[in-house]
Amino acid sequence: MKQVYLDYNATTPVAPSVFEAMEPFFTRHYGNPSSSHAMGRAAAEAMEDARSRVASILAADAEEIVFTSCGTGSNNLAIKGVMMFDGRPRGHMIISNIEHPAVTAPARFLEKLGCEVTVVNCNPDGVVNPADVRDALRSDTRLVSIMHANNEIGTIQPIREIANICKHHSVLLHTDASQSVGKISTYVDELGVDLLTIAGHKIYAPKGAGALFVREGVGLEPLLHGGDQENGMRGGTENTAFIVGLGQACKLASRCLDESRERMETLRDRLYMRLCEGTGQKLCVNGGDVARLPNTLSVQMPGCMGSDLLDRCNEICASTGSACHSDLQAMSKTLSAIGLSVEQANATLRLSVGWFTSEEDVDYAGSALVSAWESLTAA
Repeated sequence: MKQVYLDYNATTPVAPSVFEAMEPFFTRHYGNPSSSHAMGRAAAEAMEDARSRVASILAADAEEIVFTSCGTGSNNLAIKGVMMFDGRPRGHMIISNIEHPAVTAPARFLEKLGCEVTVVNCNPDGVVNPADVRDALRSDTRLVSIMHANNEIGTIQPIREIANICKHHSVLLHTDASQSVGKISTYVDELGVDLLTIAGHKIYAPKGAGALFVREGVGLEPLLHGGDQENGMRGGTENTAFIVGLGQACKLASRCLDESRERMETLRDRLYMRLCEGTGQKLCVNGGDVARLPNTLSVQMPGCMGSDLLDRCNEICASTGSACHSDLQAMSKTLSAIGLSVEQANATLRLSVGWFTSEEDVDYAGSALVSAWESLTAA
């Protein structure tokens, strides 16, 4: 049976050249980067080369990149690191109601320790209003954390405008760019952010690799105490092979960002047209009236449940919501935040294309989904 993968927002395959770059550091160049001998120095040099490549995709300085284990690790380091700096949790922070659990969970943890958290709502298109962030600021606000692009519906947030507000009030701004790095421009000075999260497995690097941009001068309390790795921000022997893989993935993405964005947008729109024509123009696109990630299509399939649709299309790998918690039957927080009813949310499919998606894949998936929809709605 042909398999079509349309869940690139959940995870991506490791790109072949990324795998090739990693392999020697499992079997030959296995020295500890902290060791002073030749094999240690080789590992350290490879790691610093990767740091420069990660910095390049953000137009940042290499010294501003901290390697972590994943996007969740980066978010936790950014949020807890700021709010617990100087040794104790204190102050106020702001998040939105469409954040990933990797942001909301550490924020709620900090609430238990005495911090205060304000949640600003998005509009029905899934976009946060900068004015709402401004109005939520307080004299003791230390951090604002708003994602760059939503993982479910793909809406892109006005981070530059929010950054201007934060800068005016001397408040730090973090953005979770796990979904946007490698798909759209994420230059940190253009965005105006102080901290930015990268997740390796969203950008064709392996799971277990991540990075956090920390603007020079921003102080963080480390989560992992041990050695002085990563300038003291994350103790523990570095995972050289995975770091090399992340660096290579960022290099690939930087080289083809514009071309890849245009290609994915074309494939996304082609898929939408196939579904729209096949369902008699009855599709509703979640977040469809604003800027979205070029690869992401969140649609309501009328008259049926998305889970039932995918059950009839075993050859299509897609999602009915956020893959990080897709086994839960509760309504997605993002779909709830944009005001969908339970029925509308249950009818939603998240379809995301990627580097290895072809026109043939899109056409095949469109036909299979329409056929399944016809059989369900005719019953």
